[in-house]
Amino acid sequence: MLPSTLQGYVRAQPFRPFRVVMNSGDSYDVRHPEMIRLGRDFFNYYSVASTDQFPETWETVSLLLVDKVQFIDATAAKGKGDTSVQ
Repeated sequence: MLPSTLQGYVRAQPFRPFRVVMNSGDSYDVRHPEMIRLGRDFFNYYSVASTDQFPETWETVSLLLVDKVQFIDATAAKGKGDTSVQ
């Protein structure tokens, strides 16, 4: 996936929560634009840790492994069209 494609989801006005689905089946729910930072061929996904000692964790993920991106609110509404980008 091109970083510009994912950047379109992050910078959308108004922002709509989306899910990044990987080739492995793993997924990352981005509910706020500050949860993700894009690089040239990767993104960092930030989440809140379960302990107070480490309030934030992150994963670095290759854009080459992204299967699709879909709006979270649209995935619950089946039959209303495909909103994913592959």
